[in-house]
Amino acid sequence: MLRPLIFALILFSALGFFFYSVRKFLSYLKIAKPEDRFKDIKQRLINTLNIAFLQKKLLRSRLAGILHLCIYWGFLVLLFVVIESVIEGFFPDFSFAFLGPLYSVLTFLQDFFGALVFVTVLFSLVRRYVGTPERLKVETSARLDASFILLMIALVMFTMFGMSVEKILLGNSEGYRPVSAYIASYFSGGSHTVYELFFWLHIIIVLIFLNYLPYSKHFHVLSSVPNTFFSNYKIPYQGIVLKPINFEDESIVQYGAKDIEDLTWKNILDGYTCTECGRCTSVCPANTTGKLLNPKLIVTKIRKRTEEKGPLVLNKSEDNPGLNKNLVHDYISPQELWACTTCMACVQECPVMIDHITPIIDLRRNLVMMESEFPSEMNTVFRNMENNESPWAFGAEQRNDWIDELSEELSKEGKANHLKKLSSLGSADEVDVVFWSGCAGAFDKRYRNVTKSFAELLNRAGVKYGVLGSEEKCTGDPARRLGNEFLAQNFIQQNADTLKKYNVKKVVTACPHCMHTLKNEYGKFGIELDVTHHTEYIDNLIKEKKIIPGKEIKEKVTYHDSCYLGRYNNVYDSPRNSLESIKGLDVVEMTRTRDRGFCCGAGGGRMFLEENEGKRVNIERAEEALSTGAKTIASACPFCMTMLTDGVKAKEKSDEVKVRDVAEIVLDSLKD
Repeated sequence: MLRPLIFALILFSALGFFFYSVRKFLSYLKIAKPEDRFKDIKQRLINTLNIAFLQKKLLRSRLAGILHLCIYWGFLVLLFVVIESVIEGFFPDFSFAFLGPLYSVLTFLQDFFGALVFVTVLFSLVRRYVGTPERLKVETSARLDASFILLMIALVMFTMFGMSVEKILLGNSEGYRPVSAYIASYFSGGSHTVYELFFWLHIIIVLIFLNYLPYSKHFHVLSSVPNTFFSNYKIPYQGIVLKPINFEDESIVQYGAKDIEDLTWKNILDGYTCTECGRCTSVCPANTTGKLLNPKLIVTKIRKRTEEKGPLVLNKSEDNPGLNKNLVHDYISPQELWACTTCMACVQECPVMIDHITPIIDLRRNLVMMESEFPSEMNTVFRNMENNESPWAFGAEQRNDWIDELSEELSKEGKANHLKKLSSLGSADEVDVVFWSGCAGAFDKRYRNVTKSFAELLNRAGVKYGVLGSEEKCTGDPARRLGNEFLAQNFIQQNADTLKKYNVKKVVTACPHCMHTLKNEYGKFGIELDVTHHTEYIDNLIKEKKIIPGKEIKEKVTYHDSCYLGRYNNVYDSPRNSLESIKGLDVVEMTRTRDRGFCCGAGGGRMFLEENEGKRVNIERAEEALSTGAKTIASACPFCMTMLTDGVKAKEKSDEVKVRDVAEIVLDSLKD
């Protein structure tokens, strides 16, 4: 009778402290801003199955993924051992043997996964100290934390096998336990005392492990499943969609995030779910090229600040110095925030679905709209947008220049021109699609050639297309990513009103940033658009045989994936399909390609900022492109074209290697 009482006292005390710790953690979430994360339940469940349970994202890194998968599934199977042991604590003779043949399957899986987990844990423990990957090289305290967890897991397995072996030696074992039986073959005679020792050690270690989790980075063992469920991913679209601010709501006194209470509860949950595996850091273009930004630390600093400020807020402390600190400046520096290119490589790689980008943009919003603290170059960008309706210093009326140039060129050559200004039509109903040229496509001298090349492809295909001309304004993307949400929403609303006026439904654009904003973010402002990237449109024209690449081009080409086209909108094949349809063209891939592609360095508004820290991101990418031996670097984004062109020039290869858009290459391949 005494044994069950002692067991109950230990068990319920441990569980009580565990629930106290979890309740305290949940109370921290309430400090942050509310957010509805219960839409699309079916898709969320599918994501949870694929990512949390089948761990598909973890397997992007083969060795680490397999190791973790073994430990994870081993733990799920071994939960039955823990449950059986807990019930045995109250009823000493209990076992799941009444399950019959199913029990033998269960005990076999327990033995198999127990051995697998034990070996995997030992290997992982050694890996923390010998041959450690760069991304796992962390400060001593974090390494000790990981080592302690791995040691606890190993002890759980060791004591489990100890109980099984003793049961076999005592003749009390049921089920099929091949590993335990093999170990038992080296011993003779069982002992009830030894069994009891293993039993109590097993239970105590499990309870210590359980109560340590909420105070360790391994809290993700508990939080990763809900974090995946509440993530903002949608398959196949995976991009981060920024949320608007209601500037008409006079109750809002803080724009952007200054501290944890300005973030959402999901951002706080992200902080507690981070495994500190460093995958995000290893793919971050800013960190890779020597910038201060480390995506992992952005997330862990949010957790650190929450752990410091949370108790103070809940206890209603007033004089504690911790309340005088802020997440920005005291934990995360502006230098880190402005280094982000919003390429989403960190989000793509994170195995527990953490969103690093949204809090970075929210912190930028605070710096811009509340503190007016930002790089000096941004003054020019914002001033240009306010005065010229684009980040460039060109008047809005010059948006018509490319249209006039194209019309004149086609007229001289006697070619058909299916371009129509919507202002002359009064409605988009009379055209097949509206071509959104974008600011770069209208003003940038180099990219204007891409705009005209794509327009000529539309003409050759007989596509009737409309343009807004001077009525088109910047989509607001640069201002949004740079934190000036007020300026961005001003442009978004004006464009939305113009598009509604002409009843625009279908849009094609050569700028992935315009595409993403129009397609995925304008819906929040009352207009839903069917937006296609020009490489997708070209691919379809070729498949429909409306344009036929017939001219042979004997050249080696490498294609650079735009982050906003690829990771944000899952467009990888269309540009390659178009290039591969050209006879003689040898398309070679870079080392980092498709969803592992490396950023050009221009996203997140960084196109308009100086890069004074570490190596230039575009140089890193240009070097990788040049290493393929290609004579042409194909791109599908105006920002990427500019950055890669500058990178090639910096490497003094501009006489040998050209940077060209997919539209230009396809146009060259058409028969005259």
